[in-house]
Amino acid sequence: MIKRDFDALLLEAVDEGLSTIGESSKHAIYFHLENHFGVKREEIPCRIEAFAHAMEQIFGLGANFLEILIMKRFHKKAGGRFKWNRSRDFTFVEYVAATRRSFLEKKRTDEEVQWDQVTMR
Repeated sequence: MIKRDFDALLLEAVDEGLSTIGESSKHAIYFHLENHFGVKREEIPCRIEAFAHAMEQIFGLGANFLEILIMKRFHKKAGGRFKWNRSRDFTFVEYVAATRRSFLEKKRTDEEVQWDQVTMR
């Protein structure tokens, strides 16, 4: 359940980030990702490196702009509750890995607190 929550939020952020260049362009990118790079939309969260590589191949340096948009949207969707070393820059792939770890830790902690509250009643 926790992993699906993360994956769903990440896909929403990817959709929103790609939508900034237009809906038809977003659909064309998904088509290109699947047919030329073998990355289906729903596989993006578990194949983030392949997605990032494909985006770099498609957009060149422009991929950085889209990756930053996706990261900002994802951060906002997830409530900005991630922990990582802010003293260094992250690549898109590193950002997703760091946020995944933090998201999963936070969700587990939240669920443990909720369970403890239920069992104490």
